[in-house]
Amino acid sequence: MDKRESDLDGKIVFALSENSRLSFRELAKKLGVSTSTIAQHVKRLEAQKVLRRYSVDLDWEKLGFDLTALMEITIRGQPLLKVQAQIAKLPQVVSVWDITGAFDSMALVRVKNRRELSTTVKKILDIEGVEHSDTHLILNTVKENYLTI
Repeated sequence: MDKRESDLDGKIVFALSENSRLSFRELAKKLGVSTSTIAQHVKRLEAQKVLRRYSVDLDWEKLGFDLTALMEITIRGQPLLKVQAQIAKLPQVVSVWDITGAFDSMALVRVKNRRELSTTVKKILDIEGVEHSDTHLILNTVKENYLTI
């Protein structure tokens, strides 16, 4: 792939990250190339798993999820990935990460109220291998977006 193709891929990815509903025709017009060129690039980016899915940017509070929390989790006595998979199965858990530092894992949790957060934390603590957690409530989101290319 030459530099022009790479630059075009970056422009396509950036445009779709801003608005994943853009049609090939709209992308082509915006980027000054043919629709078939856009289609070829997008299909290749999808095949390479650079573009993994198309999604929407939700306002969680308007959907009734008033609390967001980050949980730092210590895992002992069980395989890390096995425990993380169990945590990830909970519907309130949005993301689970391996991390460095004092904790082994971190989970992003979105819930409707304090009672649901309490229940979710207790479910996570009941998972075999979860030794300890520290839960941090998000008070205000200053910035939440993806890396721009």
